[in-house]
Amino acid sequence: MQQVILDLQNVTKRFAESAFPAVDNVSLTLQQGDILGLLGPSGCGKTTLLRMIAGFERSQVGEIKIGEQVVCDRSTCIPAEQRDIGVVFQDYALFPHLNVSENVAFGLKHFSKEQIQKRIAEVINLVRLEGLEKRYPYELSGGQQQRVALARALAPQPQLMLLDEPLSNLDIQVRLRLREEVRDILKAAGTSAIFVTHDQEEALAISDIVGVMRQGHLEQIGTPEEIYTYPASRFVAEFVTQANFLPAHRQGNLWKTEIGSFELTANHTDDNGEIMIRQEDFILKPNTDAPVVVRTRRFLGREYQYCLQTPSGKELHARTMTDTALPVGTRVELSIASDSVKVFPQ
Repeated sequence: MQQVILDLQNVTKRFAESAFPAVDNVSLTLQQGDILGLLGPSGCGKTTLLRMIAGFERSQVGEIKIGEQVVCDRSTCIPAEQRDIGVVFQDYALFPHLNVSENVAFGLKHFSKEQIQKRIAEVINLVRLEGLEKRYPYELSGGQQQRVALARALAPQPQLMLLDEPLSNLDIQVRLRLREEVRDILKAAGTSAIFVTHDQEEALAISDIVGVMRQGHLEQIGTPEEIYTYPASRFVAEFVTQANFLPAHRQGNLWKTEIGSFELTANHTDDNGEIMIRQEDFILKPNTDAPVVVRTRRFLGREYQYCLQTPSGKELHARTMTDTALPVGTRVELSIASDSVKVFPQ
C-alpha cells in the first residue's frame, strides 16, 4: 500500500484586503510517487495553496501534514527550510554567480564533500546536463536553466517537490519537450510532486492526479481521464475540455436542442439544462437543408478546427481529422456519439 506523502484537511487562507478566502476549505491527499497537477485560471488560489504547503504562507484554518509530520495547524507552523521539500519557481531563481554544479550543490551543505560530488553527478545525469557543469546560467538556454533548477531542488532528495508554473516562461516547442522530461525526471527520482499550471494540456500530460481549482475551492480531483471524461461541474467541463454547451429541454428520454435531439439514459430531475458536447465528439455531415453553417476552418496540423453557427447565432467549435475538409459556407448536419453527451442544470 502506497504511503500518504501529503495530507491537507480543511485548509483555508484569507488575505486581509479580500472579501473572499484565497483558499477555501481544501482537503486532499497525495500518495508517495504521484504527481498532482493543480489546475485553474489566474487568481483561483492554486499558487497560494502551494505556498502554504511550502511554508511561505500560513493557513488560518486546517491542517497540513507532510509524511508523518504535521507542519501546520492552529498551534504549529514549521518553517519552510525544515519541511523536507524542494521548490522550483517560475523564474528558475538560479544564482547567476554560481555555475551549474555550484547551483546544484547549494542545498547540500550538510553532506560530506564526497557525498556532494556524488549527488551532483547523479542529478546532473538525471536531468541530462552532462558536460555543462562549469557553465553559468547566462550561458544556458531557458530549458537548460529550468533543468538546473529542477536538479538543485531534487539534490537533497526531498519528500515532496513543489513546482510553480515552471514551464510558463519557455517558448511552446521547449515547453512541449520539457513537460515530458519533467515527468520522466520526477518519476525516475521517485519523488512525489505538486505542479501548478493554468494550462489544461500540460496538467493532463504531466499529472497522475489533477485538482481543478476555482475561486479558492477544489472543484474536482481525479485522474486526468476522470476529469476529462466525467467533469463534475460546468466550470470543469468548460475549463478542462473547452466543450460546447447548448440549451436543451427534456421531453421523455429525449433532450431537444436547436441542432437536434439527443437521447440520454442518465436520470435528471430538471426539464431544462445545458448539453455538453466536446469539440472532438461532433460528426459533421454536409447537407444543403441543414440549419448549421461552417463559418471558419482552421488547419491545426493533425486536425481541422471548425467554427459553426447555429440558427440562433450561437457559435460551436468542432475538431475533425484532416481526411475531410469542409469549405466555409457549407451547411452541415451534426451528430454525436450518445455516450459522449452530458447534461448540466441551467
